[in-house]
Amino acid sequence: MTETDHDASRATATDHHASAVTLTRTGTCALGAQGTSEAPTATGKQSVPKTPSAPGALLVVGDVITDVVARHRAPLAPGTDTAATVRTLPGGAGANVACWAAHCGCADVRLLGRVGAESAAWHEQALTASGVRPRLVVDPEAPTGTVICLVDAGASAERTFLTDSGASLRLSPADWSPSLLDGVARLHLSGYLCFSEPSRAVVRTAVASARARGVPVSMDPASTGFLEGLGADRFLELAEGIDALLPSGDEARWLTGLPDDVDAAAELSRRFPLVVVKRGAEGAVVARAGAVRARIPAVTATARDTTGAGDAFTGAFLTALLRGAEAEAAAIEGCRAGAQAVQLVGARPETAPAQAPSADSAARDASAPSAPSTPEAFARKGSAQEGSAQEGSAQEGSAQEGTAQEGSAWGQGSVLGR
Repeated sequence: MTETDHDASRATATDHHASAVTLTRTGTCALGAQGTSEAPTATGKQSVPKTPSAPGALLVVGDVITDVVARHRAPLAPGTDTAATVRTLPGGAGANVACWAAHCGCADVRLLGRVGAESAAWHEQALTASGVRPRLVVDPEAPTGTVICLVDAGASAERTFLTDSGASLRLSPADWSPSLLDGVARLHLSGYLCFSEPSRAVVRTAVASARARGVPVSMDPASTGFLEGLGADRFLELAEGIDALLPSGDEARWLTGLPDDVDAAAELSRRFPLVVVKRGAEGAVVARAGAVRARIPAVTATARDTTGAGDAFTGAFLTALLRGAEAEAAAIEGCRAGAQAVQLVGARPETAPAQAPSADSAARDASAPSAPSTPEAFARKGSAQEGSAQEGSAQEGSAQEGTAQEGSAWGQGSVLGR
């Protein structure tokens, strides 16, 4: 989850292969064609048939987090109890973007992230069930990051985060290899990586690798709160070499010091080739070369939870770009996905039930029993993914500790011990 979707708190929203897993999904995003200029309706009637050919993979590098979502209808009562509905869900800005991209039809979505041993298999199974090919490095010391999401269940559906980044921001250059870009057509970096020194180094290394191969790179600034601690100048320096910056309105204003997010989009586009500002209920703005090129209206939706809406926008936007859409048409698809996201509880799209791990799980019917819903339930069931690594070992055929070997970087699912 990410604060990139901060503006999506109102009733309308935008921010809201070795082998690939084939799933039956419902309610997937309908992606428009290149050059689409008319906004889609809430029913999605503006969509056009999807391009049949696979354009290349999307690689996301970012955070994998356990979300504890607490939806409360009454105001929080300091010093005493407030009734709430509490759920534990898989999340993380990077992981969410990957899941939404797969949901919106990207045939090959890959994710590099770092998790703790206590929930590695649970996160791997959740990602695989969403159509993502994860490569998760298991941290021997830190647990998986956890975020407590306090969601106002009233009309605003606004949320506040309490964040313990845990293992997610301990991703380091040792976890990266240029071979991870084999077959990749776009690289997306979660801005959360900028907020810790080990993961900041990964940003620099990954961008350099992508530039050397001619792979375009995008980044989402992720969190106004953390940006304030880092500083605008330092973030912009870290983002140097990025082809597309995808901030929220709050983030765009903060990075430029301008009071209007449309003006901020234009200003940022003097520094980055493409800037798309996600404006929540006001849609999105596309800017290039110091000028706003398009204003995309929002898709009307009744919001239940705005968590992850910006991640949904990003996943759909990148999927459309991979299919050859212009940025304006891709932003329309982002708006549609953001509207879908705010109608759900949690940061990810609904998927077919995850299958119990086995050699033929990819061929099983999607109506098979679902996987345990929390890391604790997963551990109690004792159903760690077949072939997943124990701490200190790697999955058969995957990379050795801390490295990714040529030709073996991506499997159906991979958990690397440390």
